Amino acid sequence: MAALRAAVLPVLLGLFLCLGPAAAATPLVIWHGMGDSCCNPLSMGYVQKLVEKKIPGIYVLSLKIGNSLIQDMENSFFMNVNDQVREVCSQLASDPQLKGGYNAMGFSQGGQFLRAVAQRCPSPPMLNLISVGGQHQGVYGFPRCPGESSHVCDWIRKTLDLAAYTAAVQEHLVQAEYWHDPLKEEDYRKHSIFLADINQERGINETYKKNLMALKKFVMVKFLNDTMVDPPISEWFGFYRSGQAKETVPLQETSLYKEDRLGLQEMDKAGKLVFLGVKGDHLHFSEEWFDTTLLPFLQ
Repeated sequence: MAALRAAVLPVLLGLFLCLGPAAAATPLVIWHGMGDSCCNPLSMGYVQKLVEKKIPGIYVLSLKIGNSLIQDMENSFFMNVNDQVREVCSQLASDPQLKGGYNAMGFSQGGQFLRAVAQRCPSPPMLNLISVGGQHQGVYGFPRCPGESSHVCDWIRKTLDLAAYTAAVQEHLVQAEYWHDPLKEEDYRKHSIFLADINQERGINETYKKNLMALKKFVMVKFLNDTMVDPPISEWFGFYRSGQAKETVPLQETSLYKEDRLGLQEMDKAGKLVFLGVKGDHLHFSEEWFDTTLLPFLQ
């Protein structure tokens, strides 16, 4: 037996040295949606625990904008999105655990905000982007609001209907910055300080295009029974046909895709765009669906 151990141990040691230690899990950055916070145990806290349970040892950063959970929630309504993106880019750049790259998962408006991070801040590199109900062509309504935010959203609706593209509203109301009025396309292109910029509506920023195309996968989840996002097809980068608010068109029929202003057509042909649908209302999904459908993009 001693002779056998003496013969086998060097072989096993050599095999271990050749293979090296197990690769560490790729870190994950998550960004919450409107009216939520980084660490709500029923939302982002729940998602973080799901991931950590299924991928032992993974580093998960749930983004917090502000000094408290209350500030984080308030900022999801009232802090200029461009300032939020700059703050996040600074957080990511200063985090040593992300220097080798990370995956990103954005929920609702956090989806388009993380896409802005991918386009504007390539260091550290975002590897895969998973947008869970993100509104990439914006919204033209909030039929229903999350949690206990209904009184806030009633005021937001009225404000957006009256003055979405005024400078004061654009600067201080998050949802105005991705408000996309198909009846006022010219106003949207001229005055939207966030969405029109990241969607290349006023010209082509080649850096935005190059950075987005560097993603390995851009996964877009649409909720098939969504009662919160108008129109739901924005979650797959589609929108209303310009000039009216009844007929919608898919991404592939938009000028953004046909002119390939963001590189989405090229990414689509390369198999980098993934369109997923899940039954349920906005951000309603099961742990089983999450495990089988989204986790593979993180491993």
